[in-house]
Amino acid sequence: MDTDDKNLLARARVATRLPAQDLARARRFYAERLGLRPVDERPGGLLYRCAGADFVLFRSAGSSPGTFTQMAFEVDDIETVVSELQRRGVVFEEVDAPGFRTRDGIAEIEGNYPSKGARGERGAWFRDSEGNLLGIGEPVV
Repeated sequence: MDTDDKNLLARARVATRLPAQDLARARRFYAERLGLRPVDERPGGLLYRCAGADFVLFRSAGSSPGTFTQMAFEVDDIETVVSELQRRGVVFEEVDAPGFRTRDGIAEIEGNYPSKGARGERGAWFRDSEGNLLGIGEPVV
């Protein structure tokens, strides 16, 4: 087995799947609140594309517990994005835990992955209409 065989998925594209108990309600939320429209659809599924990365909302009887970030959007100006999404009715999570606190929906996070060339990150979290926890992040250089 050569080296490339060991890394079969290293060149694969990653695509997120988010459950939706009510696909029509989820479509409205993503359109009205986030300004996103599906680029394709099939029975029981909506395909979205953001800067070349795909994610799918799929009809599911199950749901996520919403206790962890399931998908995140990396942006260049988190304050502008959060402000606009709040204007559209998105409610951001407020967190007050030791070493981690949001102010006006945005947290300052120490450290970042060295390969990103940032010393930290700013983050914000909200739930979609289906209870999925989504994040917004901005690297701090």
